[in-house]
Amino acid sequence: MTFNMNRNIIRWLIILASFIIISLILWNTYIFFQNFKAEERTKMQNWSLAQKELNRNLDLDTDIGELIPEVISSNTSTPMILMNDDGSINSNNIDEEKAKDSAYVQKLIKQYSNENTPIEVRYKDDVKSIIYYGNSPLLNKLKYYPLALLLIIFLFGAVVYFFYRSSKIATQNKLWTGMAKETAHQIGTPLSSLVGWTEILKAEHVNPSYLLEIEKDITRLQIITDRFSKIGSIPTLQKADIVDATVDSYEYLKARSSNLIEFQISAPENPIYVELNTQLYSWTIENLVKNAIDAMKGKGTLKVSIFQTDKYVNINIEDTGKGLPKNLYHKIFEPGFTSKKRGWGLGLSLAKRIIEDYHNGRIKVLHSEIGKGTTMQISLKIV
Repeated sequence: MTFNMNRNIIRWLIILASFIIISLILWNTYIFFQNFKAEERTKMQNWSLAQKELNRNLDLDTDIGELIPEVISSNTSTPMILMNDDGSINSNNIDEEKAKDSAYVQKLIKQYSNENTPIEVRYKDDVKSIIYYGNSPLLNKLKYYPLALLLIIFLFGAVVYFFYRSSKIATQNKLWTGMAKETAHQIGTPLSSLVGWTEILKAEHVNPSYLLEIEKDITRLQIITDRFSKIGSIPTLQKADIVDATVDSYEYLKARSSNLIEFQISAPENPIYVELNTQLYSWTIENLVKNAIDAMKGKGTLKVSIFQTDKYVNINIEDTGKGLPKNLYHKIFEPGFTSKKRGWGLGLSLAKRIIEDYHNGRIKVLHSEIGKGTTMQISLKIV
């Protein structure tokens, strides 16, 4: 549990650092955009001063020199419309053919007025003309720079996330496979010995009822060994009755659990067929039932319900244990997560893997209430 908490803290620190870096980049981009826009306005104000000076010199019939025409003609990027006091309109850096369309020009004037405050060219306290100007192509491109930056960061983050997730899953798969096969190997040796001792007990004419129970447990151990040996390989699914498979697992666990646990089952009489690996499915039921018993601390009511919907069959396992807070509904399925002092925290993770990865079903916490109990649900598609 401590490992998961540390991992979550590191994860959130990385997310926070990334958010701060992105915010700083976007803020600097915004500042640069505003400065560039201010420079364009300064350029247009200089242009208006040159226009004003041109009007004054023409009015006085004096030589205007080369500077003023040079300033006026220097604007080669910013689109602008010059509306004179006599109603005539001149344009610069706008398509000549489109500029002949008065409706189009009026539309541009409205657009430019929204983008930038128009500049009045005054001479002798009279407004000689008004300059409407828009953002230059470069400035328009810069507007989309933050979006492009965010997209690049998002794509980079997605690549890193999927790489990390794939690496994590591959590591977990190796761990699962190694542990499972080693467990199967370790169980196999004493299991063979138990089979031999059973034959000796039969020869000694031990009570047959005792031997029957021992043989049941030996068979169970063989099934468990077979389960572990299949981890790491794709299991074979066959059409099977989910009701029968659930009841068998339920009866086995009921016979070997404390009398303080009240077992209840609600199952339809008719069979419900699904694509199933019976051994792995019974393993899932065992894990869920054992978790329920642990949550009740060995005393309470455990109910298993099987019911059918249009396309799915649902298996609910309900206990009267301590319950779960909502923030743990998904975390309990993570490998290594456990609220118990002992254990590896692999039971529910294994159950999720069996149901969702191998059977294309779904397992979830259907409902839980602190102090009242938890309901787990398995959903499998009917065939």
